[in-house]
Amino acid sequence: MSERVGFIGLGAIGTPMAQHVAQAFDAVVWNRTGAKAEAFAKAHGATAVASPGDVVKACDVVITCLPTSREVGEVIAAAGPMWRAGQLLIDGTSGDPAGSRRNAETLASHGVAFVDAPVSGGVSGAERGALTVMLGGADADVARARRYVQPYAGKIEHVGPVGAGHALKAVNNALLALNIVAAGEGLAALVKLGVPAKRAVDVINASSGRSNVTENLIPERVLSRAWLRTFSAALLDKDLGVALAVLEDAGVASELYPAVKRFYEAARGMLDADADHVEVIKRIEAESGTTIE
Repeated sequence: MSERVGFIGLGAIGTPMAQHVAQAFDAVVWNRTGAKAEAFAKAHGATAVASPGDVVKACDVVITCLPTSREVGEVIAAAGPMWRAGQLLIDGTSGDPAGSRRNAETLASHGVAFVDAPVSGGVSGAERGALTVMLGGADADVARARRYVQPYAGKIEHVGPVGAGHALKAVNNALLALNIVAAGEGLAALVKLGVPAKRAVDVINASSGRSNVTENLIPERVLSRAWLRTFSAALLDKDLGVALAVLEDAGVASELYPAVKRFYEAARGMLDADADHVEVIKRIEAESGTTIE
């Protein structure tokens, strides 16, 4: 039997990540909704357990993929005395650096190593096993962690000490948010001036203003009016808050990041709770009286 690896958090991106882990290792899974863990275990030959402590008891390596660092801390606390020296927690959550450092300190008191390992590439990247994984931690811990993130990774980078991975992920996602708003506002203006939206996007994508937003997200979700839901506006808004804290901690003043954070907060107020991160463009359309299609 292969080595047992625990996976906690079977959300939209955690599920395909866990699928790759289950193909490479003997996976032990837990999810707050137990039925989801049971269904996953049945479909992928894993073992579903009743609590985070059961995962920790069964495995020397545990991967988490939860909404925030707070939930990771709750899982760590819930496992309590089950933690033992020599274990490793790899945190795939899009967390915050300060929370990561607190969680690492808590685990260190049990002799457990911590590596923050947030990912980029979305659900499609997770399904393909092509995620970019940003590792933060001590050299030896990161070297050990590589083997366990490899099944769902296309690129693995050690970016710094504990918390560095989460800092980089937050800045990356803030840049995504900036691109969405900037592209949406610019396209709305072009459409109102008589430029067909698809023609504008095609020209931008052959020019210096292109980005993942114009090359992929806008054609797939905005021009098509499909509005796919893979990553919520609420989570991207959360990441913007983390990025603002990263800049503040570093003593870097910003005008753009706070403005985009305010935009997302206002846009979420006019969208439903499950709205996708690209749907904030609907606010631009509503306020400009145009449709980008």
